[in-house]
Formats: sequence, C-alpha cells, structure tokens
Amino acid sequence: MSTITPTTKRAATRELILEHAYDLARRDGLEGLSIGALAQDVGMSKSGVFAHFGSREDLQLAVLEAGQLRFLQQVKWPALKLPRGLPRLRAIVANWVEWAREYRSGCVLLTAAGEYDGREGPLHDNVTQQQAGWRQEICRAIQHAVENGELGADTDPAQLAFEIYALMLGLHHDAALFCFNEARRHTLAGFERLLVSYGPGTGQGNKP
Repeated sequence: MSTITPTTKRAATRELILEHAYDLARRDGLEGLSIGALAQDVGMSKSGVFAHFGSREDLQLAVLEAGQLRFLQQVKWPALKLPRGLPRLRAIVANWVEWAREYRSGCVLLTAAGEYDGREGPLHDNVTQQQAGWRQEICRAIQHAVENGELGADTDPAQLAFEIYALMLGLHHDAALFCFNEARRHTLAGFERLLVSYGPGTGQGNKP
C-alpha cells in the first residue's frame, strides 16, 4: 500500500518546481524568470505551476527564500560550531569564499540585490531584509571578537562588516570574470589585512 498522500505529492511537486525555478533564476535572474519556460522545463502547464505558486511574484519570493536557506546552510550554520569570536568570523568568511566558488556565476541573492535595489514592493523589501539580516550576523561575530579581546575595543562592527562585505563583492566579481583562485587569494589576503588593522592596540577601529 502506498504511503504517498496527496499532500506529500503536492509538496514534492512544489519543491521540484522551485528547484527548476532556482536554476533558471541563477541563469536569467529573478526578473528573467518565465512561467512559460519553467512550465516547459518541468513538463507542466502554466496553470499547473500557478496552482503551486499563486503568482509570478510569489514564485520569485519563494526562490529568494530558497536561496537564503542554501546560503545559511553553507555559510552560517557550519560556522556556528566554532567558538565565538575570530574563529567563527574566519569560518564565516571561509565558507562564504566557498559559496562564491560554487556560485561564481549565478548567485541569486547578489543578482536580486542589483535587480531590486531601486524598486519598491515585496521583492525589494525581501532582498533588503535578507541583506540587512546577514550584515547583522557579521556584526555580531565581530562584536564577539571585540569582547574576546581579539579585535580592538574601539572597533566599529558596522564599519568592519561593510569592509568584509565589500571584499566578498569583489570576490564574486572577479571569480565570475577572471580566475577564481586568484580572486580567492586576493580576498583572503585583504581579509587578513583587515583583521590586523583592527587588532588590539592598533587604534584603527573607528577610523574611516
């Protein structure tokens, strides 16, 4: 006797659609996500896709959430196993670098930031919330390092988080256009320079 229920089958179909939508969004961006192309890709009708996602915007939001979950699973959650402070911050950056290796071409989250930064609406709000939340996570890791005495007491977590984020944007840029290994080397060297400049006793923490 089959244990597959209609609810289970529906959930599996939704996940299949979402998986294909994620792959299409990596290639074409969320704005390039076509219900027609997606339906053809999964062997369904447009109405079949809409039965699982009420609108194109609902599908785009679901893809964004799927991208965020993948990012957290690969970058944040493994780092939480390490002690608070520099070990965790280093792990976050190292995991983020590996994410850039895998998604050097087609990171849905970064593409979405460029697609919706000048717009209004649920997609813009979702992207902004995701990006702000991740920046706060980095700030939290930095603050723990300050509390541990691993970074200078005058360190501005928001400033250092911004600089780390800028390095990672540079990594994604160069990894997509040039050699990933070279981009990785420059990024990690830049990160180490940042840690030295914000080290205890340097007095650099609050300088612009």
